[in-house]
Amino acid sequence: MSGQTKFLLDESRIPKRWYNIQADLPKALPPVLHPGTMKPVGPDDLAPLFPMELIMQEVTTEREIDIPEPVRDVFRLWRPTPMFRAHRLEQALGTPARIFYKYEGVSPAGSHKPNTAIAQAFYNKQAGIRRLTTETGAGQWGSSLAFAGALFGIDVTVFQVRVSYNQKPYRRALMESYGARCLPSPSTETAYGRDVLSRTPDHPGSLGIAISEAVEIAAQRDDTKYALGSVLNHVLLHQTIVGIEAIEQLQMADAYPDVVVGCTGGGSNFAGISFPFIGAGLRGGAKPRIVAVEPAACPSLTRGRYAYDFGDTAHMTPLTKMHTLGSTFTPPGFHAGGLRYHGMAPLVSHLKELGLIEAVAYNQVECFEAGVLFGRTEGILPAPEANHAVKGAIEEALRCKREGRAETILFNLCGHGHFDMQAYMDFSAGKLTNQTYSEEELAMALSGLPSVPEPA
Repeated sequence: MSGQTKFLLDESRIPKRWYNIQADLPKALPPVLHPGTMKPVGPDDLAPLFPMELIMQEVTTEREIDIPEPVRDVFRLWRPTPMFRAHRLEQALGTPARIFYKYEGVSPAGSHKPNTAIAQAFYNKQAGIRRLTTETGAGQWGSSLAFAGALFGIDVTVFQVRVSYNQKPYRRALMESYGARCLPSPSTETAYGRDVLSRTPDHPGSLGIAISEAVEIAAQRDDTKYALGSVLNHVLLHQTIVGIEAIEQLQMADAYPDVVVGCTGGGSNFAGISFPFIGAGLRGGAKPRIVAVEPAACPSLTRGRYAYDFGDTAHMTPLTKMHTLGSTFTPPGFHAGGLRYHGMAPLVSHLKELGLIEAVAYNQVECFEAGVLFGRTEGILPAPEANHAVKGAIEEALRCKREGRAETILFNLCGHGHFDMQAYMDFSAGKLTNQTYSEEELAMALSGLPSVPEPA
């Protein structure tokens, strides 16, 4: 294969079904628990927040779930997304490895997030919902749900983590252009937001706090539901369209990965690229190494405890078993805002416990160095979140160079950095520093994990 390999958009190749890894797990996922009774939650417990179709997707063990045609019709705007071989990056690294990347930055909102935003908006519209509330870190999820709300005629209110709200005004402008209302979190619009501000007026915010605010508003209105951009099973399910396409595209290139790399914050884009490959391995196929790359300043997989915890800071959500830094943990304000979450998706955490994935953590300066190298060789400047996947892929390629191994590496370039130029300006000016968290704060957050009795 010569030159840069690109698979042209062909709407006939848009997958018709999502893949559900729960069908192939060697050990079932631990149940979600009601924090009051410590019993597994049922559909009625989740009904105030989600439409029933999404609740059923959350718990089903069917291997394949049909993608509704109205959702596929919207996907035709940008799917299937292209796959490229990073020839120039390979040459710059002097590696014998082949590096492929799936590029999700071609979506209207510039990331992988519309893959689930469109589906969630569709199911909520079907259920007669008029308003959605959500949280967002960097703004990729918020802008994606705002876009989906515009298409399906649903009002969207977004609570954006304050530090990202201030760092990324153009993401806010995009959300508002799509018709959404965007508020800095913690805000004065919710009882919980006001409580946080009364104690810490300059609080930088966290995804856990923003989730609490969005859930509080949704729970108060019958015509309003909550939409989450990561972590939950149905969100990860919707993202598997990425890996399903990638398998077919690599077949066209007569290739299959030895290593699959994805950045991880809540787990959705990592799940999207990796779950179909993990599932194929569980069903008897090839088993590539699966590497999750997370920020060293918020290292839930590498430093977190595998335990039941709340998904939000105000403890309004059910308890899920996941790798967590503690629901009260507030990560420092590094630029990869989409990765600043205290917990990891239960499914991703479960796979880590089963030994089916690996995890590494890198600091933000070295990730930006990787992103700049990628931009100078391949022409795409990644989002700060995606820089972690680029860094992970580069490290794997350099390992192949040291070992003389011509492996095939696949990673998901989950979004572009066009709305993150202040971060690159800071990097170029030498102002970008590695952020660290307080070990004392982490210990306190972990000491406050809920006490859950061992199953009989």
